[in-house]
Amino acid sequence: MERINQIKMDKKLFIPILYGTIREGARSQKALDYLLPRVQAHPEIETQLFDPRKMDLPMTDEGEDLKDHVPEWRDAMIRADGLIIISPEYNHGYPGSLKRVLDTLLREYVHKAVGLVGVSKGTLGGARVIEQLVQVVRELGLTVTFTDLKFSGMSKLDETSPVTDPAYEKRVNDFLTELVWMSKTLRWGRENVPSKFHQ
Repeated sequence: MERINQIKMDKKLFIPILYGTIREGARSQKALDYLLPRVQAHPEIETQLFDPRKMDLPMTDEGEDLKDHVPEWRDAMIRADGLIIISPEYNHGYPGSLKRVLDTLLREYVHKAVGLVGVSKGTLGGARVIEQLVQVVRELGLTVTFTDLKFSGMSKLDETSPVTDPAYEKRVNDFLTELVWMSKTLRWGRENVPSKFHQ
């Protein structure tokens, strides 16, 4: 049994990334451009990017009734071991487009890890949007990592400027290290500990 469990733990973690705004020209794209290749290069992670600008969500309904309109997102979260959410901070909160995508699912999220990435033009790096999202993702059944990731001062970047601060390398490493640990731990729990959510 121990050998079987070890084999399960050794397979790559599937951790999709959900980009959190439909706003064209958003500075949070810079954070995504910085983070995505680092997640893709991580030896323990397989990822897939989901962009609400490319999701066909009709404006005539809300919530789980829309899950079949985004089958790729639904199926990815059924398979997922964790999730990364990148969100800009708009007026101390998250974009409605992000909440709209998150609300299409529920059971699919339960007992999976989520790492939150905040983006803002100010010095707090989206700390307030992260605080707001903690309440939302907890209600969805996701488990938030202790280490989040904050991109601050994004208004200083023009359309062609990349994120270049070397401090982000360590921040991203710390963020992904904990997300991997928690995703592995929760995957083991889902596979080995009986729960009404994983029958």
